[in-house]
Amino acid sequence: MNELPIIIKDLALILVIAGVATLLMKRLRQPLILGYIVAGFLCGPHLDIFPSVADADRVSVWADIGVIFLMFTLGLEFSFRKLVKMGPSPVVAACTIIFCMIGLGSVAGHCFGWSKMNSLFLGGMLAMSSTTVIFKALDDMGLRQQKFASAVLGALVVEDILGILLMVILSTMAVSNQLEGTELVHSLLRLALVLVVWFIVGIFLIPTLLRKARPLMTRETLLIVAVGLCFLMVVLAVMNGYSAAFGAFMMGSILAETVEADKINEVVGPVKDLFGAIFFVSVGMLVDPAVIVQYWLPILVLVMVIIVGQTVFGSMGFLLSGQPLRVAMQCGFSMAQIGEFAFIIASLGVSLGVTEGFLYPVVVTVSVITTFITPYMIRLAPRAYKSVERHLPVRLQQAMDTTHDITSAESESTWRRLIGVLLKQTLIYGLLCVAILTVCLSSLLPAMINILGNVWGKVATGIITFLAMSIFLRALVMHKNHSDDFRALWAENFYNRFPLVFTILVRYVIATALVFYLINYLSGLPALTEWALAFVLVGVILFSRSIMVSSKGLEDLFLKNLKSRELHAQRSGKAAPMYARQLLSRDVHLTIVQLPMNSKLAGRSLLDLDLANKAGVMVASIVRGGRRIHIPGAMTQLFPGDRLQIIGSDEDIKAFSQLIQAEVFPEKAYADEHDLVLRSIVVSPESFLCGKMVRHCRLREDHDCMLVGFENDNGQIGLPEADRVIEQGDTLWIVGEKVAIRALNIEH
Repeated sequence: MNELPIIIKDLALILVIAGVATLLMKRLRQPLILGYIVAGFLCGPHLDIFPSVADADRVSVWADIGVIFLMFTLGLEFSFRKLVKMGPSPVVAACTIIFCMIGLGSVAGHCFGWSKMNSLFLGGMLAMSSTTVIFKALDDMGLRQQKFASAVLGALVVEDILGILLMVILSTMAVSNQLEGTELVHSLLRLALVLVVWFIVGIFLIPTLLRKARPLMTRETLLIVAVGLCFLMVVLAVMNGYSAAFGAFMMGSILAETVEADKINEVVGPVKDLFGAIFFVSVGMLVDPAVIVQYWLPILVLVMVIIVGQTVFGSMGFLLSGQPLRVAMQCGFSMAQIGEFAFIIASLGVSLGVTEGFLYPVVVTVSVITTFITPYMIRLAPRAYKSVERHLPVRLQQAMDTTHDITSAESESTWRRLIGVLLKQTLIYGLLCVAILTVCLSSLLPAMINILGNVWGKVATGIITFLAMSIFLRALVMHKNHSDDFRALWAENFYNRFPLVFTILVRYVIATALVFYLINYLSGLPALTEWALAFVLVGVILFSRSIMVSSKGLEDLFLKNLKSRELHAQRSGKAAPMYARQLLSRDVHLTIVQLPMNSKLAGRSLLDLDLANKAGVMVASIVRGGRRIHIPGAMTQLFPGDRLQIIGSDEDIKAFSQLIQAEVFPEKAYADEHDLVLRSIVVSPESFLCGKMVRHCRLREDHDCMLVGFENDNGQIGLPEADRVIEQGDTLWIVGEKVAIRALNIEH
């Protein structure tokens, strides 16, 4: 008999124990992550009750794949466009929490006498709340539709992207083993360039590729293509000195802007669950009971640091972001835990060899404890608010309970709006040109010199680089020069024209400087000649009709790709309408709830339900399949599976959500009595069927059965005619559930 490879035995052990542990956690209504960690602890090398994993190195490779899939799906749920539309509020909240918690965690590590790197990585681990744990708790408690939940979601989205940046910074510090500001700034600038270039190029290419291939896409091919793109970006990221997790997140965030994002998330989900489970099990394998006993005091202190730090700094961050005190405290209390990101940062420290072995099990133990207490912290928030409210001065309380919408753009001047757009486009197109210069001069130039020689190789490289840059150089100078804001300012005041012309000249100079750099790098001409040649070449670009058409086409393609998922989501009812954000500063807000398929409310009209008076909510829109019903009338009936966009307060929305979950038809336990069977009945003189026409026997209406036909003398079954009279001795073939057939026989 052939011997099984060790890795297969290890996987069998891991998955069987993980399956049992997760079923137990499901029974206890706890996050599945805890089950995976428990499974890893049970099959790890530090416990002898169960067989241990024999080849931990190979399991760690599978765990690395799990990190890639976790970060890829995290990127799929992230959207740069959505982040920009959120405004500064979640950024203020997330930055306040992360920076304060990194400092607090680092101070705690130094107090324990741990090394600088251990303390710094500890601060990073304590700074990131667990998206998985928070949303599991909010779902279980029926709080997902409340106002504070949307604020927490926004902050968690920002925390995710800041967590990626934090991993890059920690990696840079770990490699250099120092905190020099110059090198750190250089790394951040390089990272910013890579982010912008990868994202913009990805938005140009990936959605277009998927749109062209959409007729050929099945679930299987979509899975292969998506995973292939993910691992391609992982390879590119590692080649450029970044982590595999960073590359996976970047590709996920690019695919998140496509219409296929939800389908990709659906098909990749099972693969992510499998490899993610192995990753979390590998985390549990590193838990050493001896280390926990030895470091019990730091564990308890770190639990308190998270609870106190996240609640205080979290509440403060959300308060600074414009939330009233009650909502801010609910948000802060919800984020008092650490989870998957802490494990990823911990594994990063282990792989880089800059953190000591005791830190991983300590952080895992802290995560388990804080995960267990998360629901209790969420429930504690309203009582804590009432206690704070009683001790606050009235004037201060009124000021803190007033929402300040710092994202409002109503007071934004036309000048400020135009300058902001011009700065953004100059940055984006300038970075794209810098990226083209970098790639061409570092990779294309040596190849061309080898093929064509020194002189002609430089000439060919210069021409190719200039042509590649020309489209973006024209957009840099000319874009927004005919926008509504530009024209309004031009027509509003004669003196506005001088600064408007100045903005064009500044961008022209920037474009000229980029071309000058290319010429200067490749030629030995006098500087004045190079500047003059660059100036003329930029002018040629501006007056070239073909370049203008190409530039406009690329811009339209980029905007189409960038907005495709958002427009698709709004049309299909998966996203709230544009006016929803305006309600966040009031006492009411808009959310989406789905009517269960077995709802008792289905089939009833809005007039009959009278939701405004009975539930305190208003139905603004109904999404039914691909159809959207705006401002439904009183006689509009609800259908199973309808997605309702409702407006109301937190309390009313919560009550309505509980109502639709309670008003459902109970599912019948399956039994063989409900099997559909075919049976024959011989009509007796006493039968209620005898003498009736088929159309009048009411088998369907009164007995939940159906007459299939009459059996003739040859044993054949003929279809019943509606006008045929059922006579004594006829053999009828009836279809129905066993219990219905049995009842029919009794009456028969």
